[in-house]
Amino acid sequence: MNGINSPVPPTLAPTPGLLTTDMINECIEFFFKNMYPTVPILHRQRLERQAQYVDRDTETYCLMTSLCAFMMIQPGMPIPGDPLGLDSMPGANLLSGTMLMEETLRVRKGYDHLESPSQCSLITSYFLFGCYYGLDLHNKAWFHLREATTLAHILGMNKEETYHQFDMIDSSRRRRLYWLLFVTERAYALQRHRPLSLQATINLPIATDDPTEQQPPIAGFIHLVNVFRPFDDVFVALWNKTRTDCSPSYLSTLQNQLTESLPAFLQSTESQVAELRVSQQWLRTMVWQLSIQNGCLSSSHDDPSMTFSYPVEISRDLITMTSGFSKQSMEVHGIGLVEKLFDVACSLTDVLSLLPTPSDPFVVGPRDYLNQFLSLLSSLRNGDNMFLPLLLQKVHEVLPRLVSPMLQTVPESAASQMVANVDIFDGFGNAGMGISAQQFDTSKRIQELAETTNSTQNVSTVDNNNNNHNSHTSHSSQSPYSQEGAGFTSPPIMGSVMEDQLGFNNIDNYSYLHGDSIGGGLNNNITSNPLQQGGSMQSTRPMMRQQSSSFMGQLPQLSRSVSVQEYDASTGGYDTGTLPPGQMPLPTGLPLVDNLDHLGYR
Repeated sequence: MNGINSPVPPTLAPTPGLLTTDMINECIEFFFKNMYPTVPILHRQRLERQAQYVDRDTETYCLMTSLCAFMMIQPGMPIPGDPLGLDSMPGANLLSGTMLMEETLRVRKGYDHLESPSQCSLITSYFLFGCYYGLDLHNKAWFHLREATTLAHILGMNKEETYHQFDMIDSSRRRRLYWLLFVTERAYALQRHRPLSLQATINLPIATDDPTEQQPPIAGFIHLVNVFRPFDDVFVALWNKTRTDCSPSYLSTLQNQLTESLPAFLQSTESQVAELRVSQQWLRTMVWQLSIQNGCLSSSHDDPSMTFSYPVEISRDLITMTSGFSKQSMEVHGIGLVEKLFDVACSLTDVLSLLPTPSDPFVVGPRDYLNQFLSLLSSLRNGDNMFLPLLLQKVHEVLPRLVSPMLQTVPESAASQMVANVDIFDGFGNAGMGISAQQFDTSKRIQELAETTNSTQNVSTVDNNNNNHNSHTSHSSQSPYSQEGAGFTSPPIMGSVMEDQLGFNNIDNYSYLHGDSIGGGLNNNITSNPLQQGGSMQSTRPMMRQQSSSFMGQLPQLSRSVSVQEYDASTGGYDTGTLPPGQMPLPTGLPLVDNLDHLGYR
């Protein structure tokens, strides 16, 4: 063990009483109960024996503090034992996890974990990456992920012969660790446009690689590796635009590989299945995004995955899948899974603006999928994430005809014409303040999108087979922040011209960070843009976690009195009333898009 019996400067010594035995035991229990199926890199009995030396070995101490920090920040584990009395504070697990993460970084300086690395130091780096990822500190997250993959190269984990020198238990955990880094690096490369360093140069783990495991979680883990395995240096280079030789046949083949990467029935834990299904649909969207960037889509293509409307099918599939998952099975994957859902919803939003109005208002369609995404994002972690308000803002900007009228500034002309007399939702899916469907030229919008994305296809119309279950769908958009401290950008489906028109190129346009209005003004508790305070985007997630509960309980303010009609159940008619300026309460969990008829707003 590195660090044993080594002299440590007092300033780098472990903090007495910070890491208690009860905390270690509870974090180990939580890890193997909730996280082990998707992160099967530790052996419980050996880890518990190693934890007995936490007071004497610096490297073990750092492993345990990073493990506990990772459990509190990513899956949101409550504070074990609450030794500092933080449990009653908002965001207590984040605060406690951050303290343990900083303890790891400080104590780790007391020994050289780079010149003589071990499996323990590599896992510590991976846990630190997970902590920074959960806190939206993506420069530091990338640094520690890259540190982990570099240590894997130093330890020779990219060579098959390396694993022959260890016993079966140690060899199996090292092999799984390499493939976990393989998957993590690819997911992060697509989210943040980073390069790859690990390749598929060793054998996959097998179910019998550790005879001491009663029910090894290897089947689901291998499925996860196979889902990400097609995304090699070629795809990442195309995604990062360092090469341009992208062909429709390559993209179509990749979509087929993704479709066939998972069986219809998965013999895995619920949390494993949730990650597998969401990741699969997210990757389908990433491929679709690359297709539209390279002008490979056409509304008349025989392959549904190469059409503009493919995200509708992806969204349908994903909403159907997630409806069968418990919140706990999705929340243990942290903010990473929420971001993937957000990416899918963004692509759906962009495509939804191009689709014609459905002829049958009672058939489930794309707008219903968008409603479900909003409800899902508001329910996971109680909506304490930055992606829900970002999606609402995107819906408001891209789909002004579909967004709730209470999220928009009431037009001056409407104020003088009795807004209550205007049927916002006319019963046929037309939410355009009385705008008829014929006034919305779908083919023109499709052509504009094709021109914006440099598409050379002759696009005349979009296939709107929303209920055709033989078509394919894909999701994903670029993260709302591609680089730390950079301005937010819209997903790649939108070119620079459209981005400028919608205001997605500047973080200042995201009014929820200012307390400005989305329509008529957000809850004033969300007051400031961290960039204007001399900070960075790194602080946006903690701010949103603390304040989103109050944000979700309020509607935007109205700038003037508005006349409305309210349904009276006793009489079966409508009573005319007036909503004064100010905030209006929003029932918890209410879908915000095209679903207000039951409240009496017409």
